[in-house]
Amino acid sequence: MENFDLLSNDLQVSPIAQTYLSESAKWGKFLAIMGFILCGIMIVIAFIIPSFMVKVPPYNGMSESFGSGMRVGMTVMYLLFAVLFFFPCLYLYKFSVKMQSAAKVVSQENFEESLMNLKSMFKFYGIFTIIILSVYALAFIIGMIALTMKG
Repeated sequence: MENFDLLSNDLQVSPIAQTYLSESAKWGKFLAIMGFILCGIMIVIAFIIPSFMVKVPPYNGMSESFGSGMRVGMTVMYLLFAVLFFFPCLYLYKFSVKMQSAAKVVSQENFEESLMNLKSMFKFYGIFTIIILSVYALAFIIGMIALTMKG
């Protein structure tokens, strides 16, 4: 298989590719807006659910300090997830808006900015995935160490 240098070959966006990119941008915009709505719901949940958690039977017998610590912890956790989820949605939204603009007015600058935002979204998900896999591996190792020390 030959190596292709995209800079030396005149890579062009064909009308079919432009149609695919334009349709991807529409779906990306929809998914980004739904992601923003989900982030908003997570922020609301961050402040509502923890206050109800300490009133349900398994949790209502806890000490006041443990219950308030649990509420704060849950609030911080939900807010952290909302912030983490916000950034890929923002990159996806920026990709979609710039790609739709590039398709309408045939702007190379908007096209490149849209692809930059798409790259940023994938980079964010890649780094996040590496972090999560590392946490899982660490938890597995700690669990194995704990099991060997117990037995």
